[in-house]
Amino acid sequence: MNSHTRRKSSPAKFLVVGGLIVAVLLVVPRFADAFQTMVLTYGLILAIATLGFNLLLGYTGLLSFGHAAYFGVGAYAVAFMARDLGIVSMELFIVGGLAATGLVTAFFGFICVRHTKAFFTILTLALAQVLWSLTYKFFWVTGGSDGMVVKRPVLLGGFFSYSGTGNFPRFVHDYYYYVLVLFCVCVVFMWWVVHSPFGKALQSIRDNETRAAFVGVEIRRYRWIAFMISGLMVGLSGVLWAPLSGLAKPDVLFFSFSGKLALLTLLGGFRNFTGPIVGALFYNHISATHALSFLQIPAGVLLIVVIVFLPRGIVGTFLRVVEWARQRRRPEP
Repeated sequence: MNSHTRRKSSPAKFLVVGGLIVAVLLVVPRFADAFQTMVLTYGLILAIATLGFNLLLGYTGLLSFGHAAYFGVGAYAVAFMARDLGIVSMELFIVGGLAATGLVTAFFGFICVRHTKAFFTILTLALAQVLWSLTYKFFWVTGGSDGMVVKRPVLLGGFFSYSGTGNFPRFVHDYYYYVLVLFCVCVVFMWWVVHSPFGKALQSIRDNETRAAFVGVEIRRYRWIAFMISGLMVGLSGVLWAPLSGLAKPDVLFFSFSGKLALLTLLGGFRNFTGPIVGALFYNHISATHALSFLQIPAGVLLIVVIVFLPRGIVGTFLRVVEWARQRRRPEP
C-alpha cells in the first residue's frame, strides 16, 4: 500500500471529515421543518442499509437481491413485538429486531455462501421471495397487503414518550437524533470492519478467490460472517424504519427493494466507503421532493446513466475529477 492510499484511509482524516459532517447534521433540525427532518431521517436509515449491503457487494464481491428480507424481518419484528407483547421501548425493539434478523440471516447465509456469482444472486432472491409470499399467505397474522400498524415508541427507556396526537413533530425531532447516533455508530463500526484484517481478507476473496484460499483464508467462513454483518445492518435499518413510517408492510420484503439498495450503492459508488451513504441520501432526497413521481421509470433511467456515464458512482467520479485537477496543477518535471 502506497502513502497516498494510507492517507485516504487514515483514521485521523476519517475522524476529521466525519466530525465536520456530523456537526452539520446536528444543526439541521434548527433550520428544517418536521417534514424535511423526517426525510433526512429516512435517508440516514437507508444509508445504514446501504453500508451493510456494500460490505457484500463492494468488499466481498457478492451481489444480493435478497436483502429486502432482512429489512422486512426487522420491521415486522417491531410490529409483532408491539402488537403481541405490548412492548413500546425502542431499545427492546432494536434488541428483538436484531435477534430475529440474526436468525434469518444466519440460516440464509449458510445456504447462500456455498455459491457465487449468478447462483448466489438468484438464491438470495428466491429465499427473500419466500418470506414475501408468507406475508400474504398468512394474512391473518401479518395483515396481508394492509400490513401491521406500528405505534410511536418511547426512547431511552421511557425518558422520552410521545403519546397523543400533537406530539408527532417532537417525535420526529427526537427520533432524528436517535437515528443519527446509531448511524454514526454504524459508520465507525463498518469503517473498522473494512480496514481490519478481516476486511482485507474479504477484499482478497473478491479480487482472487483461488489465491485467497491458497494463503489460508477460509472462504465460506469469511463470506458467512460478512453475510451476517451485512444482514444485521440492513435489519437494524428495518427496525428503525418501522416506527417512523408507522407501518410494516410486504412491500419492503419484495425484491424491488433489494434492487433499490443495489441502485443506491451503485449511484454513490460501491468501491468507495462513503459512496453508499451519499447515494442513499441523494436518492432519498430527490424521491421525497417528487422529482421521481413515477419511481420505476426514472429509477431505471438513473441506473442506466450511472452504469454508462458514471461507473465509479458520484463519489468515485468526484474523487477522480479532484485527482485529475491536482495532476493538472503539478509542474512538469
